[in-house]
Amino acid sequence: MLPIQIRPEKLSDEMLDFSQKLGKGVETLLHASEITTGVTPREVVYREDKLVLYRYQSPKKVQQNPVPLMVVYALVNRPYMADLQEDRSTIRTLLDHGQDVYLIDWGYPDQADRSLTLDDYINGYIDRCVDVIRKRHGLDQINILGICQGGAFSLCYTSLHQEKVRNLVVMVTPVDFKTPDNLLSRWVQHMDVDLIVDTMGNVPGEILNWTFLSLKPFSLTGQKYINMVDVLDDAEKVKNFLRMEKWIFDSPDQAGETFRQFAKDFFQQNRLMKGEVQLGEHRVDLGNIHCPVLNVYALQDHLVPPDASRVLKGLVSSKDYSEVTFPGGHIGIYVSGKAQKEVTPAIARWLSERT
Repeated sequence: MLPIQIRPEKLSDEMLDFSQKLGKGVETLLHASEITTGVTPREVVYREDKLVLYRYQSPKKVQQNPVPLMVVYALVNRPYMADLQEDRSTIRTLLDHGQDVYLIDWGYPDQADRSLTLDDYINGYIDRCVDVIRKRHGLDQINILGICQGGAFSLCYTSLHQEKVRNLVVMVTPVDFKTPDNLLSRWVQHMDVDLIVDTMGNVPGEILNWTFLSLKPFSLTGQKYINMVDVLDDAEKVKNFLRMEKWIFDSPDQAGETFRQFAKDFFQQNRLMKGEVQLGEHRVDLGNIHCPVLNVYALQDHLVPPDASRVLKGLVSSKDYSEVTFPGGHIGIYVSGKAQKEVTPAIARWLSERT
């Protein structure tokens, strides 16, 4: 192997260039405006405990799907990732393509929510939000879009309340929690979940956040900040970077009993795929899902590997089952320009064709 040749004058030029970029970047950061969360106008239509149900307002006059779409996001992050900025908003693109969009914001659980269970979230909160929307529109059924962990919740909900769901879309949603390439699952297998919850009550969001970051430590905790230097002279790009950083570190605590059941039943024992998840008096059987299903997943997803999602096809009873794949990662499927041009419009078309 040939030795690496580094000329002193080249190294000196690179260090000078790096220093100049940092100097300009400091000025850009000092004049950066406040980083907002969520960009699309919305109104509150329902509140319960920490939960808020929003309805989004389309900035364009388009023919609207008469069947509304309710978005169910994960508990572990904030849902404004789906509405990050004007040109990178899953919500905005759905609206532009005629979907009437609602979204559940779970809020920030505190110790008063320690005893909330998966049954409370799925057969309680989600079901009541669905009923609010059904009543507002005078419909028996609505459409649901579940994202990541919210997709797993949506599968459970549809299995138990199929009569209220017309079409189901799941996006980067884990179904098989024990695929060989699932690094997060491998870590959870050796976790003493009962000790964590019994000791802490709620599980701090910071712990989960750093767990996710450590799955790709070089790119997520070091390299991206070095790369940021190259955009520090562009105020808009800096704002976009800071907006993403705000989302990454805005991690709600997790209600203890919900975390306990999700970690043990879904990750450690893989009960969703086996049809063994118990919510209150009811058992979740994905075979009970008969409505049209669209499964959207990312081919380079390090949190939800493609095989963890693909298995859904053989578990539901839906005769109308479709898939959309995205050649990117777990976050890019929401915010990349390519996803906004291809993935989200495909979801909107799929829904409209089945109304």
